[in-house]
Amino acid sequence: MLQTVWVSSPGSWALQESDCHRQGKKRSWKCRFFRTIIQHPCRRHAPKRSRKARMLRKIQICLCFCFVSGILYEISLLSSCVFSYLPMAQHYLTPEQVLNLGKSIIFLETTARLEPPPLVSCSVESAARIYQDRPIILFMRGLTNETALDLNTSYAAFSLLSSMKNVFLFPLQMETIFQETPLLQWYNQVVPEQEKNWVHVSSDASRLALIWKYGGIYMDTDVISIRPIPQESFLAAQKSRFSSNGIFGFPARHKFIWDCMENFVLKYNGNIWGNQGPFLMTRMLKTLCNLTDFQGTEDHSCQNISFLNPQRFYPIPYPAWSRYYQVWDKSPSFNHSYALHLWNFMNRNRKVVVAGSNTLAEKLYKTYCPTTYEDLIQNAKHRDLPGPEDA
Repeated sequence: MLQTVWVSSPGSWALQESDCHRQGKKRSWKCRFFRTIIQHPCRRHAPKRSRKARMLRKIQICLCFCFVSGILYEISLLSSCVFSYLPMAQHYLTPEQVLNLGKSIIFLETTARLEPPPLVSCSVESAARIYQDRPIILFMRGLTNETALDLNTSYAAFSLLSSMKNVFLFPLQMETIFQETPLLQWYNQVVPEQEKNWVHVSSDASRLALIWKYGGIYMDTDVISIRPIPQESFLAAQKSRFSSNGIFGFPARHKFIWDCMENFVLKYNGNIWGNQGPFLMTRMLKTLCNLTDFQGTEDHSCQNISFLNPQRFYPIPYPAWSRYYQVWDKSPSFNHSYALHLWNFMNRNRKVVVAGSNTLAEKLYKTYCPTTYEDLIQNAKHRDLPGPEDA
């Protein structure tokens, strides 16, 4: 196989195919640093260096080159290189390495399932398209460190998400996530089998710990991104004076999130749905702000935290959730929205997107997660069509 190398000008980046993967079926790429060295002819009367001095000089140059190359390789591996080339580099990165890049978009799957349904795939794909320069991470409880991320897996959505250049699938290891947070003591004492709402409660806790440690944006897996969110520290109003926890963003080590984790433990009641989620966010926000009703589409702000208008994520409120799965005479523009929450908890997977149904949800899939729509919706329809042998 020929080795492809782009040699750049001094001090610029270049790509080189990795030696260790030339014989495999998958290619991986390493970022390397090339510098043009211009060698001038020696002056005729210049004094000659001793052989030992020349050798020492060569060793020094080699060591400096290796040191600089190593640093630049690490930086490049954890930045644009990861997102710009083949997804195989994803397999060599740990969750902490990716999260330490900052500004991650984080999704959680706290059930044990390994096959994300189309809505989860659409949420992740739409985020990957809207935030192309940011890592999109789906933590899945069903994954383990031994689970092979096989791109040819029989799970269609799993394979689809694994192939996206800035999407990372990692095991959800709660004990590791809760280290150095107030939630660790709670986690060590709680008995998941005795918890009525463990899937939701564990998700509420995990999203707080991850955002506090690393910063970024958390999104539920039924949120379809349609344009970038400009704010860094924000909560999403589900309605006036009430915050959701289905989507929020903060920089790392933000005091508000730390206070939320402390209140999570102090006021813990797993029998009340939402007590550790939207009700937690709302009561903590009320300790900082005098919440008032929204007028029009303006956002509120206090203590450097933006409290975003319900139109940003919830233009269709939860009592009307089924409208996403209806045919509209004229589809709404959602000009004031950054993302759309499709209320899967209310739906409970009863209504799904069907190819050719012309529903609002189908149009959203086609626009914001076209690969998911084609691979998981259209192809499923074709697979379900009766063949000649069935006739």
